[in-house]
Amino acid sequence: MATSVKNNSLPPSLISNLNQVLLSRQQHPIDHQSTNSSSLPPQTRNVDEPDCSKPLLLITNCEGIDSPGLIFLVQALLSDARFTLHVCAPQSDKSVAGHSLTVRETVAVCSVEMSDATAFEVSGTPVDCVSLALSGALFSWSKPVLVISGINRGSSCGRNMFYSGAVAAAREALICGVPSLCLSFDWKKDVSSESDLKNAADLCLPLISAAVIDIERGKFPESCLLNIEIPSSPLANKGFKLTRQSLWRSPLSWKAVSANRHPAAGRYLSNQQSLGIKLAQLSRDASAAGAARRLNSHRKNVEIESVGIARKFNGQQTVKKCFRLELLEKETEKADDNLDFKAVEDGYVAVTPLSLSSTDQSKIETEVSSWISAALGREQRN
Repeated sequence: MATSVKNNSLPPSLISNLNQVLLSRQQHPIDHQSTNSSSLPPQTRNVDEPDCSKPLLLITNCEGIDSPGLIFLVQALLSDARFTLHVCAPQSDKSVAGHSLTVRETVAVCSVEMSDATAFEVSGTPVDCVSLALSGALFSWSKPVLVISGINRGSSCGRNMFYSGAVAAAREALICGVPSLCLSFDWKKDVSSESDLKNAADLCLPLISAAVIDIERGKFPESCLLNIEIPSSPLANKGFKLTRQSLWRSPLSWKAVSANRHPAAGRYLSNQQSLGIKLAQLSRDASAAGAARRLNSHRKNVEIESVGIARKFNGQQTVKKCFRLELLEKETEKADDNLDFKAVEDGYVAVTPLSLSSTDQSKIETEVSSWISAALGREQRN
């Protein structure tokens, strides 16, 4: 299917190059072999010997090691046969973990079988995964060529960036001096399917390949990460579009619930045990915990389901109220066509440069626009 770009502020040469690359990819789809990840016993450190003949990429995400977006991305990169892959991703979904690190607690790491990639699952956050992988404590290599976070379902546009564990993982790589990309897919509930994620992975290959080539040549923008948002219909996309970060965020909805509506709490202990968490953690500050229990034993707990403002109780009564947060679907609104979420809604692949400082944003946008134009033009000619 041919693509076209309308009302796009990018240079005409960039538009032409992107269209040709996307058209070529759609006419020659990549055939992936199906693979699933499953836990394996810890292995010896033969993982420390990557194939030095190929660029080494570190793949992570925020949704967990078993998420289809990550698996399809790994399949696409391995089928392309240009790269050596190491995967270090959370053991469970950490989509809104933000830029949080796990301190004063043990982080467990388990090996995972994932085709020809060297893969580990981590009990911590996405930032833990990147920080650990780049530290040299898990892998012997010092730095990969590129860190990729994704493909993650849901938007990381606008102010969602501050909540997003996916963007945080890419930002941590940038803090550590490693170029990074964050790949997110505009997942539509009851509409999108896993095949869309496979198409999204294929769509991103030209940009990833171009990034690796120019990183090795010293021509990739060094002061920013690229936040790439893929529209809900990848095959019908209108092209890549350089965008600016908007002020939009997902509406938040807090709802009062009863205490017996929290099934996740019952699964917490078994999940942690399966990760091999050290029993020594349970003894941390045991004396203080015992003192607290003795103090609370003299209080009367009043458990209620909150539906409004609670009245003030007597000093010996403790009120327990339970709430649950939901992220609502984004609402369509009028906005500048060059803002990230609006470009995605219009069917473009939005490429938003994100810096650690906002002072040079205009300069960064110019550098990224020039790089995309040259890099993907070269990819199309090859």
